[in-house]
Amino acid sequence: MAQVLFDAVPSLDLADFTSGDAEKKKKFVEKLGEAYNNIGFVSIKNHGLTDELQQKLYSIIKKFFDEPDAIKQKYERPELAGQRGYISKGKEHAKGRSTGDLKEFYHIGQEVTDNDPIKEEYPDNIWPEEIPEFEGIALAAYRTIENAGRAMLRAIALYLELDEDYFESRVKNGNSILRPIHYFPIENPDAIPADAVRAAEHGDINLITLLMGASADGLQVLRRDGKWIPITALPEQLVVNVGDMLARLTNDKLKSTIHRVVNPPRELMHTSRYSIPFFMHPRSDMDLTCLESCVDSEHPKKYDDMTAGAFLHQRLAEIGLKK
Repeated sequence: MAQVLFDAVPSLDLADFTSGDAEKKKKFVEKLGEAYNNIGFVSIKNHGLTDELQQKLYSIIKKFFDEPDAIKQKYERPELAGQRGYISKGKEHAKGRSTGDLKEFYHIGQEVTDNDPIKEEYPDNIWPEEIPEFEGIALAAYRTIENAGRAMLRAIALYLELDEDYFESRVKNGNSILRPIHYFPIENPDAIPADAVRAAEHGDINLITLLMGASADGLQVLRRDGKWIPITALPEQLVVNVGDMLARLTNDKLKSTIHRVVNPPRELMHTSRYSIPFFMHPRSDMDLTCLESCVDSEHPKKYDDMTAGAFLHQRLAEIGLKK
């Protein structure tokens, strides 16, 4: 496939894939493949997440992050390695760095309701008692975005010439995380480390990430020619990018592109930024061994065989959430 340097993230309509029109479905898969081969990001509309639900979700997370630190820290459980509840300021850093990112966040995980034994692997979700509506709104958003992610994975499977349902059993009750993030205000920029940023350059751990529009600019993606280009999700879109697990599975045929959230201009450092990514993970026993169809003499196998669970634990240690 031809190498393309995109100046913006390609926009696609998920309805083209789900409507039942075979020709539109085929074109969606082709365009998705081209984008994921080159830049690793697309924007999609008609994903099922309503503007009303997004607004409710942003409202409750702003309410939570406005609470005093003493209240928020009631919901922090260091023994869970950041997998549920609140994670306080500066705890997470990018792989290869030691300076903490200028953010705090909250993790909502999978709720297993069908007697699947995998439930034993997951800690219970933690809900702030100060905001009783938090649970219902967060879980509604979680399920909606997870469904959009499953549709995207079906398209990815077709692009890879796998069975359309290849990922279905592998992500059923998968270890996915909804992460509301608060990039908190910095009243005195001189008081933070010189290299501290909202989110240092990194690749995501998971299969794919689905991100609803953030409350301010700052997200950038690194093109293969070394140029950083800005990403802005329109209100009706989700940005969907390839994670490291999918890159590993496809021997880097699909690109897990490095991205970052830069600090605003100094005069705006006192402002907040909110963002809500959904990190779509498979079940821990998914085999991430490179697909045979993605390995040949021109593309030798890059990665050791590993399960998704082992890869996640390795990466959590690398980013400072697990000792």
